[in-house]
Amino acid sequence: MAKRLSGREVADELTGKSAARAQVLRQQGIIPTLAIVRMGERPGDLAYERGAVKRAEKTGIEVKRFALDAEIPQEELLEIVDRLNEDESIDGVLMLRPFPVRVDEALVCERLSPAKDMDGITSGSMAGVFMDTGRGYPPCTAEACLAILDHYGIDLKGRKVTVMGRSLVIGKPVAMMALRRNATVTMLHSRTTKEDFARAGSGADVVIAAIGRARMIGADKLGEEQIILDVGVNVDEEGRLCGDVDYDEAEQKAAMITPVPGGVGSVTTAILMRHVLDAAERRAGRD
Repeated sequence: MAKRLSGREVADELTGKSAARAQVLRQQGIIPTLAIVRMGERPGDLAYERGAVKRAEKTGIEVKRFALDAEIPQEELLEIVDRLNEDESIDGVLMLRPFPVRVDEALVCERLSPAKDMDGITSGSMAGVFMDTGRGYPPCTAEACLAILDHYGIDLKGRKVTVMGRSLVIGKPVAMMALRRNATVTMLHSRTTKEDFARAGSGADVVIAAIGRARMIGADKLGEEQIILDVGVNVDEEGRLCGDVDYDEAEQKAAMITPVPGGVGSVTTAILMRHVLDAAERRAGRD
């Protein structure tokens, strides 16, 4: 039976450390501040916003919410982004996506300064991840995977890591972050053959699943005694949250596994707050 890797435990530890950093900043007269930009009222966006605000309250970070109409003109949205870039009291910006279809998402994301991009949505942030320049911040969910490994003392050096999924939100950045830790990384995607998928999945030491399909990854695609990080958040036919991995099957084979819910997703907002504090400490150093 696999050991359950609790994301909530990791998030609580990160929050405690972040709260201490926030207190030091406040004593210096610096109020760490996050702006959250939301267009419309999609349930997923509202849920993530509530979670972020709750985590910010625990951490000691101020949140300014920009709840915009879903029909806001693109030029007006760009003006808001410009104002947030220029506002020295705001350390970081979280823009909830996807944007309404009529909005040029790439254009709006690129308008945001990488220095204030808390979730790796700009090309400048991605360049920082891929080139290891230290500029910008990686996507919070990708970094959450590494934070879980760190918490449980799992060193990737020399291990075979299979990343299932190649999105810019998780797959590609987490692969580069694992490479930076001297793992040997294989990336699987929708065009990978079934045979190669099963071979690479079962032959890995660590599996990071980010496909976006409920319980797609069963025992036939996994090996024995693996460490499995399930990034997927899906709703099954019975309306319950589940991951990309068939937990019941994987639990019988794996050494360690994250649950859904209560796994990687639980750590994401804690990483977001850590990014805000990094930015606020840079501001404190400039003042």
